[in-house]
Amino acid sequence: MSNSADSPTEPARRPALRPVRLLTAGVFALAGLIFVTSFNTAKGTNIRTDASLLKLSDLIDQRSHKNKELGETTAAVRDDVDALAQRGDSSTRAEDAKLKALEASAGTQKLSGAGLTVTLDDAPPNATANPGYPEPQPNDLVIHQQDLQAVVNALWQGGAKGIRVMDQRLISTSAVRCVGNTLILQGRVYSPPYKVTAIGDRDELQRALTASTALQNYQLYVKAYGLGWKVDEHEAMTLPGYSGTVDLHYAKPVS
Repeated sequence: MSNSADSPTEPARRPALRPVRLLTAGVFALAGLIFVTSFNTAKGTNIRTDASLLKLSDLIDQRSHKNKELGETTAAVRDDVDALAQRGDSSTRAEDAKLKALEASAGTQKLSGAGLTVTLDDAPPNATANPGYPEPQPNDLVIHQQDLQAVVNALWQGGAKGIRVMDQRLISTSAVRCVGNTLILQGRVYSPPYKVTAIGDRDELQRALTASTALQNYQLYVKAYGLGWKVDEHEAMTLPGYSGTVDLHYAKPVS
């Protein structure tokens, strides 16, 4: 019989993992997962740069220029169609006069006369509040969609015969929309300052601008934070005719 020294002993137990070691292991595992995910997302590119945003901005500019070119092409084709239609036109003078009046109302023809231009602009960089006003929030320092719409609505209310926003004539289907601090009008993108030009009785147009409740509120921000506001009168000027498509696009029910 062997002695106790030769008898098998119990296997030594592994030391239990402490909570701190478990937490450390978990952190390293999570860091590795984040690294792999970032690598797969970047695909070898630097995801900390603004290159993707610059590419998007370039794409927007390209599409805006393309839309401008297409609009000019559409206008040229429309002129050709009108010329061909007039060659074989057997309408009376009264019908021709009625057609011209409708074209003028539709905004597809040039319009000349006296008028004015309203210019809206963001506040200067690092603008601060004038004495007596609270410090501005970021939204207080930029032009918003409702500001442009207020100018356009007031000018129509003042009897404007035609309105141009930036370099485009407005028609009945035109929509003034802003995304951030950029204007999107009929497929093209614009940055401030924004110019709105109207032809009509200048006194009536001025009175309509002054009477607008929305623009009275805008004037408070002009005084408080320096938002841009300028009105220039013109003895004579010409607005271009609308050159884009006049087709209506609308939703259709699924049968």
